[in-house]
Amino acid sequence: MNKLLNVSGSPHVHGGDSVQKIMLSVIIALIPAFIVSIFYFGLPVIILTLVSVGSCVLFEYLIQRFIMKVPTTISDGSAVVTGLLLAFNVPANLPIWMMVVGALVAIGIAKMPFGGLGHNLFNPALVARVFMLISFPVAMTTWPVPTPIWGFADAVTGPTPLGILSEGSAVNMGEMPRYVDMLVGQMGGSFGEVSAIALLIGAIYLLWKRVITWHIPVSFILTVFIFSGIFYLIDPTQYASPFFHVLTGGLLLGAFFMATDMVTSPTSPSAMLVFGAGCGLITIIIRLFGAYPEGVSFSILLMNACVPLLNRWLRPRTYAK
Repeated sequence: MNKLLNVSGSPHVHGGDSVQKIMLSVIIALIPAFIVSIFYFGLPVIILTLVSVGSCVLFEYLIQRFIMKVPTTISDGSAVVTGLLLAFNVPANLPIWMMVVGALVAIGIAKMPFGGLGHNLFNPALVARVFMLISFPVAMTTWPVPTPIWGFADAVTGPTPLGILSEGSAVNMGEMPRYVDMLVGQMGGSFGEVSAIALLIGAIYLLWKRVITWHIPVSFILTVFIFSGIFYLIDPTQYASPFFHVLTGGLLLGAFFMATDMVTSPTSPSAMLVFGAGCGLITIIIRLFGAYPEGVSFSILLMNACVPLLNRWLRPRTYAK
């Protein structure tokens, strides 16, 4: 009769997800693209990935242990995911020491100074990729030709489809890969972004596990498709088809695996749609009119900076208000 009923603060309903489970799901979703990249670019893919992941984990441990002097969180898997995504955004012939520098930037500049996981404003892997692109432009834009054999992939280099497009007309170019090549990964580019089918398999897995929602990827890809389609209809001899823009570059990798980062993306569905559309619009502007043939990384980082405003302006209506 005199027992007290103690009620804790909200939330009162808990799911079975944890940071570790979410990160494990992302790692599993990246496996198909990883396998395809090994098939086309060989041993360097494994070496660069191991170096990237190991460096990210090591730098996070050292910073937390000796600089921040807080409990280490390397067991949550976030550093592993950062290392994987960073590796997926570089050429397979990148020097190993540059990969280490990129991992240091991702963890030591883009993540830990803000307080670690859950506090960083920008996607760490993309910050590192842009830093490396500016600091090592030749190495970051020298693409090995995909050859389905085991070995080292730095013997022969060639342009990416977007690189070919930026150098001339979208038609009558013998070097341009076919759509089927873009789907399976038989084209130049960062080794984690070449196979559209592999990335879509991973994306379907993330959607099935409810790690991500459809709002950001669909609005991102649809915006690129619509605006590139408009310019293609205006002048198909100057501009590539919308299918080309969707299947090439880092669009699918960015839309499903980096723009959807829970920490650096909006929280409400309406804000997610605006965020994805903004990423798509900036991407296609850079691709069509910028000096650099790819714009996915820049667009996501620019929209990351807008997330606090989107969360404020497009937050859901308060219950009973």
